[in-house]
Amino acid sequence: MSVPDMIRHLETHGEQPDPRTDIDTASLISAYPELGAVNVTDLTIATPHGEQPARLYRLPDATPIAGLVWAHGGAFVGGHLDMPESHWVALSLAARGVSVLAVDYSKALNGVRFPVPSDDVLAAWEWAVANIDRLGVTVGRLHLGGASAGGNLTAGVIARLRDAGGVLPASLVIVYPALHSTMPEPSEELHGKLEEHGGMPLEVMRQLNLNFTGSEEGLTDPVAFPGHGEASGFPPVYILNADTDPLRASGEAFGRQLRDAGGRVLVEVEPEAAHGHLDQPHSAEGRSSVERIFDWLTGVKAPTSG
Repeated sequence: MSVPDMIRHLETHGEQPDPRTDIDTASLISAYPELGAVNVTDLTIATPHGEQPARLYRLPDATPIAGLVWAHGGAFVGGHLDMPESHWVALSLAARGVSVLAVDYSKALNGVRFPVPSDDVLAAWEWAVANIDRLGVTVGRLHLGGASAGGNLTAGVIARLRDAGGVLPASLVIVYPALHSTMPEPSEELHGKLEEHGGMPLEVMRQLNLNFTGSEEGLTDPVAFPGHGEASGFPPVYILNADTDPLRASGEAFGRQLRDAGGRVLVEVEPEAAHGHLDQPHSAEGRSSVERIFDWLTGVKAPTSG
């Protein structure tokens, strides 16, 4: 299905239910009993464009180690709070003692374009700061992050907060993020892996990016695609790339940009992992990546200076 056809289908019929039978909450708890201890609270967050759903995940009667505002991916046109990349990741981190606010945002459908999704994620971050007691941590231990399109949006929010003098998170956590509207040249090693494993064609990514911005000019906007903007002034950043993912070139390039700007950043690769593996809760790669994120949030991993 072409990108225009896919978008028209989503606009007309909505996102189809996930056919997997082992990713609902009961199945996840059956596979990982520790997840059953987490309290989950449904919320709505007011944004400039209306209300967006969110969920707060916390262990009862426990002081969280850290807090995280987390945004799922979906190529700017899909994704939701029930997908494992949102729900399972949040449950898994919360079961380890990290309070998580999982947030949704407007999709680039039916005429919605940037900056609307960015506005929604910014509003969610500001809600978390204003309601920090709900997450049980201080603002100094509250992090921001996301996967794929969510990694793009959260990095863009950092740029907005930096430029406006807003409250920055303790760190930014981005997993297989889409930070450049045109992919940087991959390393020789990555090029070889892409030749072997394939991945989303660059032209498909370009069409999805153009659908997100609504214009060619928007593709160079430093908030829409933070890889094209100023990399200074970011908090510490953790970038976790997927091994056989074309977007790995974007994550690696942004890591270099942050270092060149004097920032503190740690860039890692999940071996053998493909794009979207956090949406695979029963995979070794997905479980490993959640553990890596937890280690970063709790200070086990340290960033390096530029």
